[in-house]
Amino acid sequence: MRKLVESTFVTLDGTIDQPHRWGPPYWDDEHNAYSEALAVECDALLLGRVTYEAFAQAWPAMEAAGDESAAPMNALPKYVASRTLTEATWNATIIQGDVAKEVARLKELPGKNILKYGTGELDRTLLEHRLVDEYHFWIFPVLAGSGQRLFDGVDLTHLRLARSTRFASGIVVMVYEPK
Repeated sequence: MRKLVESTFVTLDGTIDQPHRWGPPYWDDEHNAYSEALAVECDALLLGRVTYEAFAQAWPAMEAAGDESAAPMNALPKYVASRTLTEATWNATIIQGDVAKEVARLKELPGKNILKYGTGELDRTLLEHRLVDEYHFWIFPVLAGSGQRLFDGVDLTHLRLARSTRFASGIVVMVYEPK
């Protein structure tokens, strides 16, 4: 069975939104290598609508500007959970209706892992149905002071630390699995 792996950037004070504002000073070769290693282990992406809309603009533009690292991301099939999108571009399929059932079905298909970027409303459904196999929390050494918080409003959930990786930039990636 394929694993669903979530990769999320978060500040020390739990902020997840606007990583373009607080993340770039810490993005370096170690960051890129870890990110690329995660991507190599997957053959599909799962995204919520907000992350999809941001990525669908950014990644094709990066490739058009000559960023070779963008091509593999652009080529991957994407599954977008949304109640409001009516059409999708960027090699994407919209998941409407029973998202948990569809994600469980995708996990049963042959292939590599499914990688999920971003954290938001979709995570409540994934947590409730215990569909995420690994959480990669990229903890950035910065205090944002305000913004959307990681897993704000979810029920009590216990996780097990599987491993951690520290980068010279100060980022620590904590990999957790459901208990």
